[in-house]
Amino acid sequence: MTENLVLIPGLLCDAQLWAHQAAHLSDLAACMVADITGAETVDELADNVLASAPDHFALAGLSMGGYVAHAIMRRAPGRVRRLALIDTSARPDTPEQLVRRGQLIDMSKYGKFRGVTDRLLPILVHEDRLVETKLTDDIKKMAEHIGSDAFIRQQHAIMSRPDSRPFLIEYGVPTLVMCGRQDALTPLELHREMAAAIPGSRLAVIEDCGHLSTMERPQAATALMRQWLTYN
Repeated sequence: MTENLVLIPGLLCDAQLWAHQAAHLSDLAACMVADITGAETVDELADNVLASAPDHFALAGLSMGGYVAHAIMRRAPGRVRRLALIDTSARPDTPEQLVRRGQLIDMSKYGKFRGVTDRLLPILVHEDRLVETKLTDDIKKMAEHIGSDAFIRQQHAIMSRPDSRPFLIEYGVPTLVMCGRQDALTPLELHREMAAAIPGSRLAVIEDCGHLSTMERPQAATALMRQWLTYN
């Protein structure tokens, strides 16, 4: 039976983040990429996703998409059949992270939005990927498509998100926790923390890969998600 699969992109990302997975999982899943640009809290974004999603679905979120996925699990766990948390975290922002986000918001407000992506690229992908112009151009195009106003809304949603760690023990669906080994934004130890707290979850690490694993190592990410969609 084909599964409904809701894919939630990260900050400044759109459907391109999931292009390989949507194409190569189509025999197993009917994929829908959610829009998380229209609200300033993760709870509002979760409600928006739930309003357009099927009654029951598999759910995958990368980075900010994972924060929204946590909110969905708090709000409507009975609608989620299985869960993939990818290059993300269950923790709220640290004070240092809040300061950095505020600086990026200020850059965007003062007309330097285009520079935001250049500043973020070295921590978004593995250092070896920085010379892959097709990849970096695609990342920049996604950012331009999202735009500065939505970027600011997304940052406010991220900054105000709650701590999801107390809820992880309640996740009662087959769960994949996946990340790039060199993820600089949400390091491996944060994924180990989630996997240890979610009953029966599986931790998968993609080698030579940074934060945007579904684009950096698309074949590996898709293979792991294929396994996730088929295991009980």
